[in-house]
Amino acid sequence: MKISRASTYAVLAAIQLSESPASPPVPCSQLAQLGDMPERFLLQVLRTLVNEGLLKSTRGVDGGYRLAKPLSQISLLEIIEAIDGPIQPELPQIGGLTPQSQRKMTEVLGDIASDARRRLGGLTLSQLKPATNSAAPSKARRTG
Repeated sequence: MKISRASTYAVLAAIQLSESPASPPVPCSQLAQLGDMPERFLLQVLRTLVNEGLLKSTRGVDGGYRLAKPLSQISLLEIIEAIDGPIQPELPQIGGLTPQSQRKMTEVLGDIASDARRRLGGLTLSQLKPATNSAAPSKARRTG
């Protein structure tokens, strides 16, 4: 299974948006700069998330994006499938395999895809958000 760069950007942008839930909408340019993401590409990703109901957008000078629901209610599966489409088993037609071998491989890949969907569906974006622990010393403060 491969997660696309677009899905990774979508996760990062959603987590960034959670940092300021009560503030005004965050412009795409700001999200792109904070996450070191290409702005034009990110704009396409954000539009998809709006169309899928995961983000809300506001137009105008003070416009931007905000989460449509809390991070704890958005699963990694929702983000990935919104951007990349459904997780499905993919087995190219390979010459030389018997129909029985093809069926068995398809069955196994189907089980793997089902397990991946279950696990990704059980992982919320709030679980991926970095914990802020002011008691932990930062690397910048360490000496020697």
